[in-house]
Amino acid sequence: MSQTVFVLEDDSDISRLIQHHLEVAGFGVKVFGTPANLVPDAERQPPALFLLDIMVPGGDGLDVCRRLRSHPALATIPIIFLTARAGENERVLGLELGADDYITKPFATRELLARVKAVLRRFERPTTPSLISFEDVVIDASAMQLKVRGELTTTTATEFRLLDYLARHPGRVFSRDHLLDAVWGDARFVTPRSVDVYVRRIREKIEVDPENPRYLKTVRGAGYRFEVPKQA
Repeated sequence: MSQTVFVLEDDSDISRLIQHHLEVAGFGVKVFGTPANLVPDAERQPPALFLLDIMVPGGDGLDVCRRLRSHPALATIPIIFLTARAGENERVLGLELGADDYITKPFATRELLARVKAVLRRFERPTTPSLISFEDVVIDASAMQLKVRGELTTTTATEFRLLDYLARHPGRVFSRDHLLDAVWGDARFVTPRSVDVYVRRIREKIEVDPENPRYLKTVRGAGYRFEVPKQA
């Protein structure tokens, strides 16, 4: 059964081009010219990935991303922004909202397909031992679920992969470049600053006081270290 990609793109020439090449590559495609029906349709039949143009009539891809990331049933589905906005501030804003990759126009269709496939590979569920538990935090890799103080906590798949990677290597210091290679792989839009954005998002979800973290520590000049408190 083919994976389906939801495409939000108001330019009919671009959307036809994207649809054609994704379908040739074996994907199912559903195109939306405006954001109006995208979330309701995703609720009925969740796609494998969202490909969102930022500037579309009747709203924008950033707002759609916000809605998806706050939706319990859709929050973990990967999102790629497709846009003419290429500045670092725009990329960081996309990261802040939970985007997983960022493709700028104009683009080569070969690159588009490679990035879609790379993101989907990155979001395959881990096959490593599934459960890490300490204090009030439970990380379940097989279900890609995070529980904090007994409550199921929504994460994006990238947030989960970064948290899971760090928690499986407690006490080790990882540079930002190492984490980019380990978690993002060949995603080209991410930078060392991207890691900082995701670390902040993770701290807000697992730490009682994100400004004074107990688990996810900053090592000045080196990177980040995850500490699992010793059991009394």
